[in-house]
Amino acid sequence: MAKCLKQIEIASRHELTPLQMVCPKCAGPFWIAYHTSRRVTTLQGMCHLNIKVRRCQNADCSLYHRPYRPEEEGQWALPHGEYGLDVIALVGTLRYTSHRSVPEIHQALRDRGVRIAERTVTHLLQRYEELVALHVADRQRVRERFKEQGQVILALDGLQPDVGHEVLWVVRDCLSGEILLARSLLSACEADLASLLREVQQMLDVPIRGVISDGQHSIRKAVQSALPDTPHQLCHFHYLREAAKPLYEADRHAQFGTEKASSWSASG
Repeated sequence: MAKCLKQIEIASRHELTPLQMVCPKCAGPFWIAYHTSRRVTTLQGMCHLNIKVRRCQNADCSLYHRPYRPEEEGQWALPHGEYGLDVIALVGTLRYTSHRSVPEIHQALRDRGVRIAERTVTHLLQRYEELVALHVADRQRVRERFKEQGQVILALDGLQPDVGHEVLWVVRDCLSGEILLARSLLSACEADLASLLREVQQMLDVPIRGVISDGQHSIRKAVQSALPDTPHQLCHFHYLREAAKPLYEADRHAQFGTEKASSWSASG
């Protein structure tokens, strides 16, 4: 008799849409071609991502029918990865900062509610080492791909497993999905982040057309310092969250007033 597997509870659902509305190569139609989905295990639980994918419709363009996935997707996990970058960052921190063994890391993740096998911990540790060692990777292949693109759009993300831990900063290209640089830093000051951006700029032979980030002040200042003439945009999730704050505060105060009035009415 087949064994029934327990269904994993979804902690959150997110819809990801590419910010790019026109083809970055020919400026032609860049319509949504299809929808796909993936599940990513993070430190906060299982996340279900609904993903919209765009394609260029110009048959003469070098990007014709090449899928363009949401820029924010790379902030969640590596391509084809089932575990979030926050999990990878924690694995690397426990290994190289706390000097934990693989079984100890596995137990620490299990204690935090992460469903994971011990062998998978080893694989994630290898992914962490590959990320940090990207500066010795085959850059010729990346240069050839970027030469074909003619430009890059950078995304800068920082992942900190817990307060006080090192932050794993990842710089990637939104057009190709290539990760250009990954480095663990104790701080997230303007000078350190600007240094990362300048290092990426020096290794590129094509112009940087834009930067996408969560918009924290140190990142904004770093982009302004290292790439002063480059447009800097918030990702949709953070942009909408910031825009909704005044509405949330107004609604929260209104809700509090209603609950207080109901309490007085009940006590009277």
